Amino acid sequence: MAIEITQILQDFATIMIIAAVMTIISYKLKQPLILGYIGAGIIIGPHTPPFSFISNVEVLNLFAEIGIILLLFTVGMEFPIRNLRKIGKRATIITLAEQTGTMIAGFFVGQALNMSFYDSLFMAVALSVSSTVVIMKVLEELKILREEASYLTLGILIIEDIIILSIFALLHSTTVTGNISIVEILIPIGITIAFIAGVLIIGSRTIPRLVDFVARTNQSDVLVVAVLGLAFGFAYVSNLLGISVAVGAFFAGVLIAESKSHAVTSILTTPIRDMFVALFFVSVGALMDINLIPVFIIPALILVGVTSVVKFAIVFLTSRYQGFSKITAIQTGIDLSASRGGEMSLIVAKGGIDIGVVSSFILPIIGTITLISTFLAPYLIKLGLKLADRNNNVNSESKSPNESKSAEPD
Repeated sequence: MAIEITQILQDFATIMIIAAVMTIISYKLKQPLILGYIGAGIIIGPHTPPFSFISNVEVLNLFAEIGIILLLFTVGMEFPIRNLRKIGKRATIITLAEQTGTMIAGFFVGQALNMSFYDSLFMAVALSVSSTVVIMKVLEELKILREEASYLTLGILIIEDIIILSIFALLHSTTVTGNISIVEILIPIGITIAFIAGVLIIGSRTIPRLVDFVARTNQSDVLVVAVLGLAFGFAYVSNLLGISVAVGAFFAGVLIAESKSHAVTSILTTPIRDMFVALFFVSVGALMDINLIPVFIIPALILVGVTSVVKFAIVFLTSRYQGFSKITAIQTGIDLSASRGGEMSLIVAKGGIDIGVVSSFILPIIGTITLISTFLAPYLIKLGLKLADRNNNVNSESKSPNESKSAEPD
C-alpha cells in the first residue's frame, strides 16, 4: 500500500509540475491553456519515448472522470432552467437535423475510404457527436458562456449525448442479436426522459431550497461539501441508469443555479473544478499514441473535414430556420463543428470493438481525430467569434445610412 501511495503522489506531482510549466509556456505564447494541458499529457504519457513519466494510467483516468463531472457541474450553474426551457425545443430540432446529416456524411466517407459497413456505421455515429468538455472549456476561457450562442451550443451538446446513447443501444441490439428490439431502444430513451423530467419537476422544488438552507450556515466549507455531494450524487445516479455522468452533473448544476446562493457556490467550487479539468485534458494527451498519427492522419483529416463542414452547414441553416440571428447561427455552427471526436466518440468506438463488430483500427483513428480537433478547436471557435463580429459590424454599417436618413427632419 505504501508503494502504491508513493507512486500516486509521484504521478500527481509530475502531472501538476509539467502541466504548470506547459500552461505557462502557452500563456506566454498567447495560446489557449488547453493546448498546454494536452502538451503536458503527451510529454508524460506512456506512448512518448523514451519512457513514461507516470506509473499508473488508471489514476489519471480517474482524475479525468472527476474533471468531466466538475466541469459540466459548474457549466450547469451558468445555465438556469428558464434558459433550458427557452431553447429546449429548438435545440432538439437542430440536434436531430445536424446529427442525422453528419452521420450520413460520415458513413459515406467511411465507405469511400474502403471501410466495412459496420466500421463506417460506428465511425459515423462516433463523429456525429461533438466534445462537450472541450467546447465548454474553450467557451469558458473566452468568457462567452453567457451568450445566446453558448446557451444554444450547450443545449445541443446535452441533447447530442442523450441521442448518441440511444443510437448506441440500437446498434448494440442489432449487431449482437441480429434483430431490432424496440424494447431495448425505448428503455434507455424512457429512462433518460424520466431522469430529466424528475430533475426539472421534483429537483427544482427541493434542491435549490436545500442549497439555500446550507448556505444560511455561513460556513463555506459545509456549502462546498454539500454541493459537491449533489454533483457526484447526480453523476452516480445517471451512471447507474446508463446515462453519461456528464448529463447528471450538468443537471445538478442547473438545479443549483435556481438557488439564491448559486453565485457564491460557483466561486467556491471553481478552484477545485479547475484542478481536475486540467487533469482531464492532461489525460487526453497522455492516452494519445502520437506514433499512430502519421499512419491515420490522412483518413482522420478527411473525416474531420467532411463531417465538420456538414455539421456547420446544417447547424447554421436550421438555426436560422428556428429564428436565431445570423450571428448566433454562425457561432453555434462553428462551436459544434470545431471539436470532432471526444469522450462520447471514444466510448462508441470502444463499444463497437468490445462486441466484436468493429475493426481495432477504428479506436486509434477516433483518437487521432480527437487529438487533432482538440488542438484546432480553440482557434476555430475564435475564428467563429471574429466572423460573427465582422458580420455584426457589416450589418451595423449597412443600417447606418438609413438610420441617419430617418433622423433627418422633414
